[in-house]
Amino acid sequence: MLTVKNIESAKPKEKPYKLPDYGSLYLYITPSGTKSWRFDYQFKGKRKTLTIGKYPLLSLTEARQERDLAKSMLAHGRDPSVERKKKTLLSNIAHGSNFSKIAIEWFETKKRSWSLDTRKMITTYFEKDIFPYIGDMEISEIKPIEVLSCLKLIENRGALEIAKKMRQRCAEVFQYAIITERAENNPARELSKAMISRTSKNYAFLMEDDMREFLKALQSYSGNILVRYATELLIITAVRTMELLRCKWEYVNFEKQYILIPEELIKKGRVHLVPLSEQAIKILKFLHPITGHCDYVFPGRNNRQSHMSNGAILGLIKRLGFANRATGHGFRHQFSSVLNEQGFNRDWIEKQLNHEESSVRGIYNHAQYLEGRRGMMQWYADYIDSLTA
Repeated sequence: MLTVKNIESAKPKEKPYKLPDYGSLYLYITPSGTKSWRFDYQFKGKRKTLTIGKYPLLSLTEARQERDLAKSMLAHGRDPSVERKKKTLLSNIAHGSNFSKIAIEWFETKKRSWSLDTRKMITTYFEKDIFPYIGDMEISEIKPIEVLSCLKLIENRGALEIAKKMRQRCAEVFQYAIITERAENNPARELSKAMISRTSKNYAFLMEDDMREFLKALQSYSGNILVRYATELLIITAVRTMELLRCKWEYVNFEKQYILIPEELIKKGRVHLVPLSEQAIKILKFLHPITGHCDYVFPGRNNRQSHMSNGAILGLIKRLGFANRATGHGFRHQFSSVLNEQGFNRDWIEKQLNHEESSVRGIYNHAQYLEGRRGMMQWYADYIDSLTA
């Protein structure tokens, strides 16, 4: 059995050596003079060694206590080395145990897979609708009714879709807490059954005769020319409204005739190539002398360092007399309907719309179908022109 005097008088040798205590605990001394406590044991038939700590940071008495704790773990079928590594890992990530601190940890682990808009949306609604009510509560003590109360406040202001998404995000935070051993239950998981169900509806879009009427009104529009051409590009490219409005001139490649939208702007977080028809190229070349000195193709009216507001396009649609009949997303719906009716390759259409396939095929199908889509987009731009010929 070791004594403090034995330990203090032990000197380094040319090779590492051990000073045994009892119960498989010993002091391991290296040629450099480092002294560390180690414990040899067997787990599931394999010989293993647990490094407990260095002397004198860990005293003889403390080393024996750690050895006894390790033996207790073994008696309960747990591997002391694995438990120590897990404890170290958790101490590195567990900065707190209340809801808001764990939610911030979860956010940091996930944010790289989200677009900037998604990050901003999640942060805003947590800070506005969730943290003021349950943010300071210990996550393990939060009950389903307390989470539901937050979500009902969102529903009561008519934001049903936001309430649905925030339930999903809260459920992810609770699941993260379970994985990091700071909670045992997920009180948000089953709350969808207690929330208002929203009946899905298609975005308003125009039939061919109505589209012809809309395009003629658009061509005669005498208001802001940037809003008019933004609307035209939205129609003939079938991109999402905010992808178009947040497009910068650096994304436009006139030589290769496409727009490369970077992953941080994409709803699903991936690069998207948008082949351009002759009509789209013509519009962009017309606009370049007007806004080419700005970062954005469609800069804001009052702030040239920012992009045009989505409300500008919705306002134009309203002024043309098509409020509740046409929407930016409705133009994408129309694009899909027309091209599917014409028998174009479904993969080309879905790729142009930048829809993510949910099947295994979608995971491995990274083809851009660029050449096929070029021809398809030219056909569609010509079709749109034909409606007002």
